[in-house]
Amino acid sequence: MAFALSSMTVTCPDFGPDGQLHTRHTGEGADLSPGLSWSGEPKGTQSFAVICHDPDAPQVKNGSYGFVHWVLYNLPTSTPYLDEGSDKGTHGANDFGTSGYGGPMPPRGHGRHHYYFWVLALDQQLDLPAGLTLGELLEKVEPHLMGMNRLVGVYERS
Repeated sequence: MAFALSSMTVTCPDFGPDGQLHTRHTGEGADLSPGLSWSGEPKGTQSFAVICHDPDAPQVKNGSYGFVHWVLYNLPTSTPYLDEGSDKGTHGANDFGTSGYGGPMPPRGHGRHHYYFWVLALDQQLDLPAGLTLGELLEKVEPHLMGMNRLVGVYERS
């Protein structure tokens, strides 16, 4: 399956589609990952991955655009949600040069940015190593992708 939206639903108790991210989920606040829930994954799903990407960031790196805030994978199907600040799963590399979640902190005066929280449903539990970049993760999961969808939140630095 190609990377295309499916009938999965992704929600957050703190913001809705195109809603404002709470400061505690940003680099200006507590820098906690937001709580996310998903449902409607395709039958046969064996694991999930979660990504947060800001396509509005003024950065091009290794042929990719925007800024990666979160790469998380090896989430079993017994995990249909993540609590705020969750430590579940295996963390990949973000564009801050660390692993785990790094909250939004767009340049001052750059305007409102859009943060895409993607959930990917996979047909296998892949047991991938920690530290994968977004590109490396997508290369590994593409043959196993069964469905995906996203929730978009917005944030503008004060």
